[in-house]
Amino acid sequence: MSTALILLLNLAVGACIGLTGIAGFLLPMFYTGFLGMPAAEALALSFSAFLISGILGSVTYYKEGNLEIRPAAVLSAGSLLGALAGVRVNLLIPEDVMQIILYVVVLISGISILLRCGGEEEKQGDPAALSRGRLVFYFLLGIVTGAVCAASGAGGPVLVMPLLTLLGFPAHTAVGMSLFDSIFIALPAAAGYLWHGAGEREMLLLLIPVLIAHGIGVAVGSKNAKKINQTALKRIVAVGSIAIALIKLFW
Repeated sequence: MSTALILLLNLAVGACIGLTGIAGFLLPMFYTGFLGMPAAEALALSFSAFLISGILGSVTYYKEGNLEIRPAAVLSAGSLLGALAGVRVNLLIPEDVMQIILYVVVLISGISILLRCGGEEEKQGDPAALSRGRLVFYFLLGIVTGAVCAASGAGGPVLVMPLLTLLGFPAHTAVGMSLFDSIFIALPAAAGYLWHGAGEREMLLLLIPVLIAHGIGVAVGSKNAKKINQTALKRIVAVGSIAIALIKLFW
């Protein structure tokens, strides 16, 4: 029964990630809170799934013209470094402290997006234009978000997607970029947590079917994302971000 639930959850969460970029945080919550799985195993399964969703989702968004490669690459380079540090930080700083930091930022981002919904035309300049100062900013943003996400168990888009929307990227582009960025958060995080849980045979046996179920969900979700218009997607992400943050901070 628990295996069936794990596969169904990965299918559903994968679809939500493909549509909006957010929902990955549900996986480690379910593994540890509902199944009582040790943290290292839960994060190993979760970040392995995030790697699949990042690859499949970003390819689909790129084909649809909703992935700005240059700023995404700079952001992702920073995230790779940040995630390497984040796996170590997870062992040094209490997980609850990292999660509070993560979801306070998510809450503020969600409120800001909601307040600015419908203001797509109000963007100043092109956020994808890489001046030297903007390039450095994206790189530093990647380091910070990569570290926080890898340490707290969040996949990346739940934090990065609202921030990119606030920076002026169209909502669909922000989802595509955050999925691409999540690849570089998931790579070192999945490797690190898989190493810690390498002795758990049951977890390793689950890995392949989990990745298949998650990948199917992401493929279905990302192919249908274009049916949601920019303003509606921004509202969905804003309300979802606020709800997620409030649940995690106060429940």
